Amino acid sequence: MKQHFMMLAAYNQWANERIYEAAADLDLAEYEADTGAFFKSMKGTLNHLLVADRVWLKRFTGEGDAPSSLDTIIHADFAKLRAARQAEDKRIVQWVGSLSDKAFAGRFTYMTVTDMRTISQRLAPALIHLFNHQTHHRGQAHMILTVLGRESVGLDLIYFQRTEDGRAFA
Repeated sequence: MKQHFMMLAAYNQWANERIYEAAADLDLAEYEADTGAFFKSMKGTLNHLLVADRVWLKRFTGEGDAPSSLDTIIHADFAKLRAARQAEDKRIVQWVGSLSDKAFAGRFTYMTVTDMRTISQRLAPALIHLFNHQTHHRGQAHMILTVLGRESVGLDLIYFQRTEDGRAFA
């Protein structure tokens, strides 16, 4: 199971870098444009992904900052947001790598952000949610690029598995 989650963490880091590379070409008006995505703009979407990861990592580890609102803008500046994203992805990869196989079956308890309920669940399904959530909103970031007339970005897991770093998981 650990190998599976290490693949997802590495894939997540790779896919985030590809989205950020594509978003780096947007001018400020495009970056902030309301394109109809759930978090409106590329700025809102990329910030939400970082917010959600920080919320989940705080739940998992008890460490780090966790915003209290899912639409928090952590960094309005793209370069600062990108640096924070890279640091968070490294944190996720390192944390998943530090887990034992037994840890994935363990339980943890947390408070929800949206309706303040206490939830207890196993770690593995919550980690699946973390990575699936990233994929969901990266798909929205992909849509934003398309709406803005930008080139599509290949983000499929199989593309990652065909890279030098991804071959270890193929």
